[in-house]
Amino acid sequence: MLPRVSVAAPDGQKGARVTDDRLAPGDPAPDFTLPDADGNQVSLSALRGKKVIIYFYPAAMTPGCTKEACDFRDHRSDLSDAGFAVLGISPDSPAKLAKFRDKEGLTFPLLSDPSREVLKAYGAYGEKMMYGKTTVGVVKATGHVARLRQDLGV
Repeated sequence: MLPRVSVAAPDGQKGARVTDDRLAPGDPAPDFTLPDADGNQVSLSALRGKKVIIYFYPAAMTPGCTKEACDFRDHRSDLSDAGFAVLGISPDSPAKLAKFRDKEGLTFPLLSDPSREVLKAYGAYGEKMMYGKTTVGVVKATGHVARLRQDLGV
């Protein structure tokens, strides 16, 4: 059995509406295998039996994505002590993820999904309404790490 999904609601997305094709809390997590920042293959099934936080972000080294990644980095000890592993997934190349990891001192795997297949399987990529315009892109679903920690009791 694959891990179950822990889903936190979006937090404070002013002017944003996202598609409804998302996993709900308790839904089985779709399996995947993606390259990490060093090109090594990482499979969700290898984490079977563990609690995993998967967060999706649009692009490495952008202000909002950097803040979120650094929040996970800064709270990794608390999350790890509570038994949670963290995986970040974006459409960026492994080379860009390696630069991001090294620049920000990130201590958890960053995975590359350039085809966006995993993003789509999790409902994290699609049409969204932002400030009155319909666009297609990564749908921010994690919200703030502090809220996620609160929801998970960490």
